[in-house]
Amino acid sequence: MKQYKTIQLQLKPEIEDRLITQATKQGLSIESYLESLIEDSLKNQEEKSFSQLTNEEDWETALMNLINSPAFAVAPPLSDAAISRDSIYTREDEML
Repeated sequence: MKQYKTIQLQLKPEIEDRLITQATKQGLSIESYLESLIEDSLKNQEEKSFSQLTNEEDWETALMNLINSPAFAVAPPLSDAAISRDSIYTREDEML
């Protein structure tokens, strides 16, 4: 049987609210969500950095880990305007 340790954290109210929101979005309890954040963070520290990856399979694995990490879920999606052709290419590009 696994032995678990209890750790108490004093969080700022806005951080607690963000945690509750993200846990709810993912359908997890706060405890499960925090556990997954900590596990992912520790796992990522052990993995190679992107600059050290040497083959396509390593890159794909690292990118999938990033995409599936809870930290990625807190990033807001880009708006249609942010990815429109007009916002990507500017008049300065035409002058080159």
